[in-house]
Amino acid sequence: MLYSGRALAGLAMMAIAGGAAAVRAADTPTPKSASDIAAAFGARENIQQISLSPSGDKVAMLMPLAGRGMALFVTNLAGDAIPKPIMKSSGDADQLRDCRWSTDTRLICSISLTSSDGSVRLGYSRTIAVNDDGSNGKVLSARTSSNALDITQNGGSLIDWGAGGTGSVLMTHYYVPEYSTGTHAAETRTGLGVDLVDTTTMSRKVIEQPSQGAFDYISDGQGVVRVMGLQSTDGNGYDGNRITYLYRRPDSRDWKPLSTVRTNGNGNSGFLPVAVDRDLDVAYGFESTDGRTALYTVSLDGSLTKKLIASRPDVDVDSLISVGRRGRVVGTSYITDRRQVQFFDPELAALQAKLAKALPGHLVTFVDASADESKLLLFAGSDNDPGRYYLYDKKTHSMGEILPARAELAGVPLSTVKAITYQAADGTTIPAYLTLPAGSDGKNLPAIVMPHGGPAARDEWGFDWLSQYFAARGFAVIQPEFRGSAGYGDQWYNKNGYQGWRTAMSDINDAGHWMVKSGVADPKKLAIVGWSYGGYAALQTSVVEPDLFKAIVAVAPVTDLESLRAEARNFTYFPQRDAQIGHGPWVVEGSPARNANRIKAPVLLFHGDRDTNVWINESRLMAGKLKAAGAKVDLVEYKGLDHQLDDNTARADMLAKADAFLRASMGMTP
Repeated sequence: MLYSGRALAGLAMMAIAGGAAAVRAADTPTPKSASDIAAAFGARENIQQISLSPSGDKVAMLMPLAGRGMALFVTNLAGDAIPKPIMKSSGDADQLRDCRWSTDTRLICSISLTSSDGSVRLGYSRTIAVNDDGSNGKVLSARTSSNALDITQNGGSLIDWGAGGTGSVLMTHYYVPEYSTGTHAAETRTGLGVDLVDTTTMSRKVIEQPSQGAFDYISDGQGVVRVMGLQSTDGNGYDGNRITYLYRRPDSRDWKPLSTVRTNGNGNSGFLPVAVDRDLDVAYGFESTDGRTALYTVSLDGSLTKKLIASRPDVDVDSLISVGRRGRVVGTSYITDRRQVQFFDPELAALQAKLAKALPGHLVTFVDASADESKLLLFAGSDNDPGRYYLYDKKTHSMGEILPARAELAGVPLSTVKAITYQAADGTTIPAYLTLPAGSDGKNLPAIVMPHGGPAARDEWGFDWLSQYFAARGFAVIQPEFRGSAGYGDQWYNKNGYQGWRTAMSDINDAGHWMVKSGVADPKKLAIVGWSYGGYAALQTSVVEPDLFKAIVAVAPVTDLESLRAEARNFTYFPQRDAQIGHGPWVVEGSPARNANRIKAPVLLFHGDRDTNVWINESRLMAGKLKAAGAKVDLVEYKGLDHQLDDNTARADMLAKADAFLRASMGMTP
């Protein structure tokens, strides 16, 4: 079976009475001991997700509980502003992931679940609706009959919050055929469709009949589906490498060709639509031009006129900015040395400029808006400020703080992050971020090279709890944007960090050499720490240069490329993973578990046993190979946790153990 696999200048400050600080004590003591510091940095963000009610008078917040649980809190900003818990999840098999308002009194939440059939661990999602006092909870996902011929992993995605009147939403619905028991009532339809669902009465109406191969629908934000994506499949039921997008004119129900996107495991080609603007009658989407991703619009009036909206000669344009319940497109963004925003909306551009003066050195993000967009939910943070959530009122030009992102770090000296470059061995200039311990002179320090995950990802300027923790413990940290990273165009991606692993590993090792040559790092106290692909890099770089790093910490690492390929075999995305890894000598040469005898430095591995991204067997394999080679290795397994180790206690334990391991390996004091 195959399984399916995104001082204030010109502003008045106001206090929100009582604030959400009632959830976190205002007088939280400043952590001082090593264990307290690990616990403070290991604590998940106070707000995992937040949304504003249509009236702008209430916020709903997903906030972590002790350990791995999550609770939904509702705060009446127009009343006592005391957060009230209305629902919680254990974090064991179930977890609340996303909660948003359908009306001023009704919320829609997504719940993720995991289960195992004995050989494969599967992820599921279901959607529920609940009143803002926790009452009248109902399952919003379409129910599947016990006669269904397949399982339904995806419980449906919300694609339109402004559909058909108060409290109605457009929601995808995966139809599963049923075996007949002699009745004509058995479901025969299959594929993905769209339903109009009233979140109060729970009535539902089919808006789009299911289409075989459909995997994506895009609405205009006002209840009309305008774009559909069809995924090709091969004879074995695997996803093909072609996605066909169709569109409708506003006055028609007929589908017409819009674009074709081709995937090969190492990127996309073709126009990829992501949003529709009803007023302009265009689809916004991304497409590579001159080797870098740019933002375009394509007219949906029948002419298919394509217009370049935003591009950069140095980096990819990677994000679309939208606000409000209708997802109104207002701008785009990209990352140079830090994230930059280009607003199309003059009013928001002016407000952004004003906020930049009010909160110097901070990046401000528009998180949500009231139905009339008169109230905006904002987040402002920086490299050495974990950030805070604010409510901005356009009518009164006032802004009030709702909650800090990491109250546990109040009083902890945090470090600035500097964008730098260094030269790779072949002369290529590699961008990176350097974090030095607060108050240090930046010379002869214990140091860490910290490659990011992905590999189709990148770091960016801002607060990073992992690098900041190690800086707080006295380490200098460099985060290289090695070739294989996303965001710098097709040539930089270089067939990704697996097939192009030699270049990626060389760039990462050169970050370590630069730390030593520049005088930042003590060469006897240079380590490497990484998570996921970063964990793979932490191990594989030491295969390439066994004497460079004195200690290796790898969290949830890929360790064998054939194992990574095999993990995807029972899933529909297998051809994409297969193409990403490729076939050739690099598969064996680029697998640290197959070259464990070259690794000299002591290794510490961490992994959750419910990891569906990288199976825990990869860490177990690595530990076994290292032990067989006579190397020093320890594997810490966390029961019931996934790839992100979403558990305050586990993260604190991981940080404390990693710190102690690095210090012991490099002869430092505890």
